[in-house]
Parts: sequence; C-alpha cells; structure tokens
Amino acid sequence: MPDTLCVIALGGNIGDVPAAFRRARESLYGAGFRIRRFSSLYTTEPVDCEPGAGAFVNAAVSGYWNGTPSELLALCRRIEAENGRPNEHPHHVSRTLDLDVILFGHETIALPDLTVPHPEAARRGFVMDPLREIEPELADWLVSRANEPGTAL
Repeated sequence: MPDTLCVIALGGNIGDVPAAFRRARESLYGAGFRIRRFSSLYTTEPVDCEPGAGAFVNAAVSGYWNGTPSELLALCRRIEAENGRPNEHPHHVSRTLDLDVILFGHETIALPDLTVPHPEAARRGFVMDPLREIEPELADWLVSRANEPGTAL
C-alpha cells in the first residue's frame, strides 16, 4: 500500500495535555507515521461535554501512513490508552487524550468504527483551525466537500 497523507486531530482536557501530545507524536512516529506537520496548540471551550468540563487543548498532525485506515485507528486507540484513556469510555466526556482520524488522503471511508472524512470536522473550529494552519489545501477541500449537496459531512 502506498503512503497516504493523513490528518489526525488531537484533543484533551485532563492532566498535562501538552505532554500527552508530545508522547502521542513520538508514538505515532515510532509506529511508522511519518510526520509532515504539527500545528500549534489551541485552547478551546468544551463542546458537548459534561457540565463543568474544563477547556480543551487541541492540535492537528499531518503525516504519511503506509497502512490501512483500520490500522491507523487501532494505533490511535492504543496511544490514547497508553495516555490514560480507557478503551471503553463514554462519548463526549473530559479526557486525557483524544485522537481522531480526520482525513485519510481524499478517501471516503465508512466502517462500523471509522468514518472518514470525520463527519463533524468541517463544523468544528477546534479541528479546522489547526488543520488550516498545517494543511490549508486539505482544509479547503474538506469544507468544499461538506458544502456539496447530499454529502453526509
């Protein structure tokens, strides 16, 4: 399989999130994700979280992956677990680390546990601001795709 340019969004609001991002970056690289760009850190208000949730730190990383989308998702889940996020966790709650596969090239993927492009990405500033910083062309593509009639993004 040829290398695919992918984008992963990072987020967290529990503990030392910048340190978790550094560990995630190292783990991604160590597993063969060839990092192209890593965004600045953005502090944002929580979206759809429990009452009283603290601010989130968000970022995005782009890089080349030589595996399948499912393998990249499994790697992200392993890295989340290594950083204190349980494998079984409620949706939309505070967390130490969240890694979401936002883009896998220009592919459309619909698996039971992975939808790419990420269905909410184009509507979320905490995803789009870091994405625009590191891969403005991909951000534009994602927004234009989200605005196409009949697109489920």
